[in-house]
Amino acid sequence: MAAVAAILLSAGESRRMGRPKALLPWRGSSLLRHQVTALTEAGAGRVVVVLGHQPENLLPELQGLTGVDWAINRDYLQGKTTSIKTGVRAVIDDRPECLLLLNVDQPRSADAVGRVLQEHRSGCSLVTIPTCNGKGGHPIVLDGSLLDELLDINEETLGIKAVVQRHQESVRRIEVGIPEVLWDMNTPEQYEAVLKAAT
Repeated sequence: MAAVAAILLSAGESRRMGRPKALLPWRGSSLLRHQVTALTEAGAGRVVVVLGHQPENLLPELQGLTGVDWAINRDYLQGKTTSIKTGVRAVIDDRPECLLLLNVDQPRSADAVGRVLQEHRSGCSLVTIPTCNGKGGHPIVLDGSLLDELLDINEETLGIKAVVQRHQESVRRIEVGIPEVLWDMNTPEQYEAVLKAAT
């Protein structure tokens, strides 16, 4: 059983980017392969990549990676919550102690992910959210006891936000002072800006 599981969401169509975000070049690799490697190096014993749009184009990037599985979300066009639930169903039988949740278009280093994970495991909160200058970022870490609740999220009730709000008294926001926890790339302009910031 993996004490720490991670779900990497990579099911979307990348419409605003104009090309698959998961295949964008990132530090000598594809963004997808970088993200999976960072999550593993940070301490995730198992990483589940949720695919949806044209999965056959992304699967080669996962070849040869230890501790990495993938799951197909056939309903990805219905919203991100369907991808989160697809990932949760893939890990729930393992009953991990905690769950890392990250989108493929939010590039993170193993150091940044590891810092957030360490903060979560050293505390007693159900949810840990990293912040930088007061702004909430990713990855979010959730206690394994919340997995069943995550299976009930939907777009109408704001998805994972509903779970966070339900347990607000046990949500820990930690100021990490690392700008990369806020990086998010939906457009070519945002990609270029993050590339510049990462150098």
